[in-house]
Amino acid sequence: MINSIKIATCYGLFALVATITNIFTQVVSIYFYTGLLHIQISIIMGTATGLIIKYLLDKKFIFKYQTKNLKHETRTFILYLIMGILTTLIFLSFELGFHIIYQSDAMRYLGGIIGLIIGYILKYFLDKLFVFQSVYLYE
Repeated sequence: MINSIKIATCYGLFALVATITNIFTQVVSIYFYTGLLHIQISIIMGTATGLIIKYLLDKKFIFKYQTKNLKHETRTFILYLIMGILTTLIFLSFELGFHIIYQSDAMRYLGGIIGLIIGYILKYFLDKLFVFQSVYLYE
């Protein structure tokens, strides 16, 4: 039970770090670029930075997973990315939905945060089942 609480707490903190990284990247992106498709570009950049940070933290601290070689690392990251597609669609649906409904940066970010929270909860279970297996299934 204590281990589950510790994992959930760390996972939540790492999700918060990735969320802050995501939103911060979006804000910085929009600060430097306000041209054509600036919102879409900022969302893509935020999603990418959040994904990479979250992968590295999950792999090392949540699942304590070590890859055997570059091929194994690549496959693990690709599986992580695939599991993230569904959760990213959830995040984007909320963020863009809030943007369309409210036409406000603050509300768009709130939608993004809500989508990220839902997505991270789902992602934990997908990663546990399919990505960070204790047995290397994809050799």
